[in-house]
Amino acid sequence: MVSSNPFSALFGRSPFQPLLEHIDKTVECADLLPQFFQATLEQDWDRAGEIRNRISAGEHDADELKTHIRMNLPNSIFLPVSRSDLLELISVQDKIANKVKDIAGIMLGRRMRVPEAMEDIFQEYMRIAVATVHQARQALAELDDLLESGFGRNVSDLLGDQIRKLHELEHQADDQQVMIRRRLFELEKDLPPVDVMFLYKIIDWIGEVSDRSERVGSRLQILLAR
Repeated sequence: MVSSNPFSALFGRSPFQPLLEHIDKTVECADLLPQFFQATLEQDWDRAGEIRNRISAGEHDADELKTHIRMNLPNSIFLPVSRSDLLELISVQDKIANKVKDIAGIMLGRRMRVPEAMEDIFQEYMRIAVATVHQARQALAELDDLLESGFGRNVSDLLGDQIRKLHELEHQADDQQVMIRRRLFELEKDLPPVDVMFLYKIIDWIGEVSDRSERVGSRLQILLAR
């Protein structure tokens, strides 16, 4: 009898199709972050609120998908992928969307505006963070192709290239974080101390978006090694 469960059908084709659907929601959330940031620079808090609501809705959708995947993931899959590895991967992916929602939530709640002297470097920092999310999605798609091809050498090399690009982007984000924290240190004596504290927190959280995206690549490397 053919299962009527759409997730079971997806897992029957590839264990990564539902995870790709989940990370697509994560990418949607991340793509809204620069728009949200621009609204805060313009102090357009109504628009910022609308975008934050869209981020929250996307994160909720991703959370629902995570729950469905966990509930419907078969105990055994006749593919070179373990159930525990897939559960770990979906957990890592989900934390990206969670952190994007946290960033938008705290900035909106406090009506935070980045100092004008930091706007450009902050935008670049955020751009790199979003790029790491896209690259994590690309690496996951490559691994799905890898399974379908039977782990051919050329596809395996291609996945390795995608993961290396992900590591490089995360390294760029680390370098950018050092620069932006140094710039904030130069300005902090002229800013309210509480604002400075929360700005450092936002800087760290944007860095976590890159870190968690890079961890997707690390999990994929483990899958490939097995």
